[in-house]
Amino acid sequence: MTIEMGRPGIDGLGDVARTLGEWQHDAEPVQVHPGDLGWFWRFGAARTAAATRTWSRAGKVVAVGLLDGADLLRLAFAPHASRDEELARRMAGDVSVPDRGVLPEGRVYIEAPEGALVQDLLLKDGWAIGEPWTLLRRDLGAPVPDPGVHVEAAGPEQAHEWAAVLRASFDGSTFTEERWHAMAAGAPYAGARCLLVRDERGTAVAAVAVWQAGEGRPGLIEPMGVHRAHRGHGYGRAVTVAAARALQESGASSVIVGCPSSNTGGVATYRSAGFERLSERRDVFRDAS
Repeated sequence: MTIEMGRPGIDGLGDVARTLGEWQHDAEPVQVHPGDLGWFWRFGAARTAAATRTWSRAGKVVAVGLLDGADLLRLAFAPHASRDEELARRMAGDVSVPDRGVLPEGRVYIEAPEGALVQDLLLKDGWAIGEPWTLLRRDLGAPVPDPGVHVEAAGPEQAHEWAAVLRASFDGSTFTEERWHAMAAGAPYAGARCLLVRDERGTAVAAVAVWQAGEGRPGLIEPMGVHRAHRGHGYGRAVTVAAARALQESGASSVIVGCPSSNTGGVATYRSAGFERLSERRDVFRDAS
């Protein structure tokens, strides 16, 4: 049957989030999570809808793409669909032709789960391998210890503090209180939590958002940051343990996270919080013609 590419629109984003949640399994490669859609929602529903693509067969969605920024398309697949040749060829064609409205001209990147056929086809067509990302997971079948710090859930009243910590954690961050409220209004946030860690003086020093995919499925950390003025005190490990504990309480089977392999400090922080390396994932990219 013919594969059709579509745009869900604002009204269809809730269905996309639910579909992504149903596709999350511990035994499957890490791929786009409903939390990734939820984190993107900080830019508002209209922009999130404009960045979302679906590929369907006989009316059933079999792949989802999220245009994360102007030049990176992140992909997720229904179970067993990542090696579907008809789907892979349609997607490879869609991402390679700018007129189809998926990716612009110039250097662009594709992130796909490990083993996805579409990446193999793009590499054969002259695309190149990008920089590695380290994927990590912590199983939540065993008790998660107390993080040993003061942790609180950040709601609307703490949104300005949570936003301030995020801005102070990432160079060039433009995250604001307004974006927190936009994110919290999104469909994926219904099962999410934002956490703040405070030091002994009550200062907010670290922040994390945790996202669910449903009971018995992997949860996601995105983002996690420690205020640059409060690093070196173990707050990164503590807020990561707090995130794992919150997801365990919500019924998640595990917690996953991705980190650039070049960020050795970030990878070490997750490892110290009980995460195990899964694999390195590499994007593929096409240079400007």
